[in-house]
Parts: sequence; C-alpha cells; structure tokens
Amino acid sequence: MKHIVLYCLLGFCLTGWTQQTADPSVYGKSIQTESLEKLLYAIASKEMEGRETASAGQRRAAQYIENYFQSIGLLPAWNNNYQQAFPVYRDSLIRSSLSINGASFRQDLDFAPSGNPANIFLNANEVFFAGDGLSDSLLENYKGFAGGGKIALIAPRRNLLSAGREKTRSHYEDHAALRKAARQHGISVILIADRNFPRPPDPSIGPMYVNDRPNDKGPHIFYVSYKVARAIMGRDFKKAVRPAKKRALRPKTYYAQTSLELNKEQLRLESSNVLGYIEGTDKKEEVVVITAHYDHLGKKDDSTIYYGADDDGSGTVAVMEMAKAFSRSKQEGQGPRRSILFMAVSGEEKGLWGSSYYAEHPAWPLDKTTVNINIDMIGRTEPKRSSNETMHYVYVIGDNRLSSDLRPISEKANDSYTQLYLDYKYNAPDDPERIFYRSDHYNFAKKGTPVIFYFNGLHEDYHRPGDTPDKINYPLLQRRTQLIFYTAWEIANRDEMLKRDLK
Repeated sequence: MKHIVLYCLLGFCLTGWTQQTADPSVYGKSIQTESLEKLLYAIASKEMEGRETASAGQRRAAQYIENYFQSIGLLPAWNNNYQQAFPVYRDSLIRSSLSINGASFRQDLDFAPSGNPANIFLNANEVFFAGDGLSDSLLENYKGFAGGGKIALIAPRRNLLSAGREKTRSHYEDHAALRKAARQHGISVILIADRNFPRPPDPSIGPMYVNDRPNDKGPHIFYVSYKVARAIMGRDFKKAVRPAKKRALRPKTYYAQTSLELNKEQLRLESSNVLGYIEGTDKKEEVVVITAHYDHLGKKDDSTIYYGADDDGSGTVAVMEMAKAFSRSKQEGQGPRRSILFMAVSGEEKGLWGSSYYAEHPAWPLDKTTVNINIDMIGRTEPKRSSNETMHYVYVIGDNRLSSDLRPISEKANDSYTQLYLDYKYNAPDDPERIFYRSDHYNFAKKGTPVIFYFNGLHEDYHRPGDTPDKINYPLLQRRTQLIFYTAWEIANRDEMLKRDLK
C-alpha cells in the first residue's frame, strides 16, 4: 500500500512539474495570421449581415462559432449547450394619434415619439407651458403649476440647455433632467417643440430592449411640430421660441383639449452568448473567462452592411484561435490547471446585454472566476500613429483596477514573448472617452471580478460600413492575440487565484 501511495504522489508531482515547465510558446506560435484571416472573412462576411442582435445574421454567426468550438474539442458550457439564450423585446406600432381641440395631427408630419417603451392613452383638458423644462437652482420652470394637468409643453433653448448652464451634457442626460423635473410635478407626457418637421417616416418596429415592459418612471417624451405648439399656445408660442435673453413668456397653463395615443404590440425575440470550455486539471473548479462580442450593427438596407470586422470580429476570431491553441495543449497533456471559458457574447452594441445576462447567470460562480479577459477591437491602428515604433501597440485597460497581481503578469508576458508597446492612456480614471465602461468586461468588474481589456483605439471606420476584413492588420492582430494567450496561460496555471485587493 505504501508503494502505491508513493507512486501516486510521484505521478502527481510529475504531472504538476510537466504543466509548470511546459513551453507556452509551442502553442502561442500556433496562432497564425492565415487562420485569423480565414475566420474573420467568415465572421464579417456579407452572409452574416452585420450580426445585429436578435437577427438572422446574428444567429448564423452564433451557429458558426458553436460549430467551430465543437470541432476543436471545447465542451458545451451552459446546461450541456453551447449557447446561452437571453430574451430581447421589441415593440411594433399598431396605432398613434394626437389631437388638439378636435384637430387631428399625424405622426412624422407633426409629432414623433422619443423611445417611449409603454403604451399611452391620455386625455387632458390643459397643457402647462414649462419654458425649457429644466428645474434647478437657476430657474424653476414649474412655478405656478397647479397640478391639474398631465401634459407639459417645452420650448428648448440651445439643445435643451439654457444660457449660462453647463453645455457638455449629452442628449440622454438632458432627457433625464427633463423627466426628473416633470416627474416631481406629476407630469405624464412632455411635448418638446421642434422645428424639424416633417420627419422621415419612423419604422413601425421600435428599438430593442431587454427588460419585459421596463418599469419606465416617465414622463414620456414626444417631439411636436411648431404647428402643434401653436394649436396649444396660440400667439404666445412666438414668444416661447425667442432666444433666451429676449424670451419674456413665463410658465403658464393653457386650456387645450388634448388626446394622445400610442398603442404598441410587444414582440419577444431572442439572442445568445456562445460558450465553450476546456476543463482544468487540479483547479478545474476555478475559471478564466475570455470574452469578445460577436454582434455588430446589422444592415441599414440590402446594400449597406455594417460588417464590423474590427468591431468586434477581430476580438471574436482572437478568442476562437486562442481556444484552438489551448485545446491543442489539453489534447497533448499540457492543459491548463484552471478551466478556461471562451465566450462570444451578443448584445454589446445595444448596451452590454449578453455579458450582463451572463454576470447574473454565470456558468461558474463569479467568486471562482479569477479573471475576465475581454477583447474588443484589436485588428487595426489609430490614424494618428505613424512611426514604426508606436504602430506595434495595444491599449490595456482595467488591469490595475481590482487586482495588484494582474498588471505584472500582463507586462511579464509581453516582455517575454511579444514586446508590444502597452499603452495605458484609456486606463486613466479621468479618460474623457470612458472606454473602461464601454465593453463587456465592465459587467464582471461591477461584480468584483478582476478584468483586463485589450483595445486598439478608434479609427475612421468605427461604426461605419467601411469596417471590413480587408483593412485588418493581420500580423498585428496575431501578435496581440498571442500576448493575450500568454497572459491567459499564466493566470490559468499559477498557484493562486488573482488577489482582489484593490477597490
């Protein structure tokens, strides 16, 4: 019996010694430009139709990735399946109408909804004119509001910003400020007077969302033509649209019989993440998660496709090639100590939907997830880079946000194997582009999982039809993918999980 135990211990030690001394470059060098190029021309092909979330093109891309994962020997990671489905919703317009004092108006000719998620059926006898609709320490636009009406009409100044106010807020922040001010006074609908009518017809199918009938706090926003505004305010409307310094019109209630209807049918669609994994050896209950989003913007019409070769076809094929390299190491007895999950996520362009769903429904507990390595755009270079030295770079983001272990591992892998210039520009806490918050790793970081994000910066084809596979720098894509592979190799095989010692 003692001899058996000694042999077993010796075998375990030899196995551990073999894994620790295996040369990762044998597998890293198997990541080749030809394979990356072949995969990317498939992922960013015309047949994939831009891979918009919950579209036929996205489903074709998901099946292509699933077939690839299966062919190289990855195991299905979600309830014995390769795809983790999540619901997506979309509204189809049945009917919309607006009438003022018996006079009817038409959508797109005189009014237009602004992303209202709920059905609206509203009748009111009065409309309150609330200036530019904002309410803060500088101005109270609801002063004198009696509380009897449910509709506010506003005439924005300088894209909803009053003279002297901060001018760097986004369209969404403006809408949030309008809603907040109106909500405090019980307003249900805000009508924004807009000179840009008539408008191109809006499609009857609305934008997608992921929450079933989201609990929108309102109020709901509609844009209305000057013709509609004059029907409510009469001659007063001329004063309402004067420049800020000349405007003399104060907030006021107008008696106008107003009926507004927005009737929509909810459509339930579906999208999916594609998950395949390699089982670890002695630490298989812990996992390294490697992600890239395979969705993009779809197509505008039959002749305009947003191919998304760099964004994020480049990251997707990097994940696929690394999966093949790690799978080969497993088959040759040099597999990782920790399990590795390779995940192509969907819905990133809509709002990080797929990674958000995974973070709430993980295949491994997040406290057993040592890192999320995320890749989003690594196939091109920024136009401003011209010298040979600065062309061989990659942006590294988030590696020092949650774990003090991660940056030293990343830099050592680069020094040992790839010698790229690691640029930390977008990792700055005051980065004006806020890149750290704009890709799928963020949903892991929010849960406390250490993350490292690789990115090549923006270029002239970002979110344009010109983002095609012929413009990819394949040798640079290869080097960046190899850097990520070596970093993942070290994390998957080290003795301890990454520390979570930074806030």
